Amino acid sequence: MTRYLIEAPHNKEECLRNLDQTLAKGPEILDKFYFGCNYGEHTAWAIVDAESRSEAEKLLSDVVIRRRARIVEVGKSTPQEIRSMHEG
Repeated sequence: MTRYLIEAPHNKEECLRNLDQTLAKGPEILDKFYFGCNYGEHTAWAIVDAESRSEAEKLLSDVVIRRRARIVEVGKSTPQEIRSMHEG
């Protein structure tokens, strides 16, 4: 399994439609996401474990939102690993 950060921006008009579509996939999907909508930032974020980027993308309910989403492979690094990435 690989860990991915999902950032899914949407606008105010898409918000409720996206909510309903995500709920239709099951409440456990919605439970993975954190939302900024109540604070004026219509974006959803999640960190998920998936077999591939395309599997992580399937958590997003709407094709339009999938196209705008950023899905980034992430992981933990030690300070030494980060330093060595910037050397040479």
